[in-house]
Amino acid sequence: MNGLIRKAGMEKQISCDSAGTISYHAGEAADGRMQKHARRRGYELTSISRPVKPVVDFEKFDYIIGMDDDNMRDLRAMDSSGSYGHKMFKMTDFCKVCTEQSVPDPYYGGSAGFELVLDLLEDACAGLLEKIKKEL
Repeated sequence: MNGLIRKAGMEKQISCDSAGTISYHAGEAADGRMQKHARRRGYELTSISRPVKPVVDFEKFDYIIGMDDDNMRDLRAMDSSGSYGHKMFKMTDFCKVCTEQSVPDPYYGGSAGFELVLDLLEDACAGLLEKIKKEL
């Protein structure tokens, strides 16, 4: 998403961050295999894993996006006040081409798994950026 934002010259209008619903990988860079596949497509994955901070993140961001149904369930559970459901979406909600209902965990699917995730994210991020542009 950050690559698309930069390419569109919208870094001043759009802020994008990544966080996880669990803190198991907190402080770590993206999986080396994902970095390798992403670099092949011209993406440099530089973010460091951090857990979602519900009080801060839910207020700060206009979109709170989960990759699959488990993420969505966890995000909704973090919204103890029930005030932020209107901001929560599944990443595949923004896909224009791909028909998968969620972004799968690529870590056990070999190279094809990482490529599928990148295909889904490219499609969904383009759709999300298109939606945001219409809202600005």
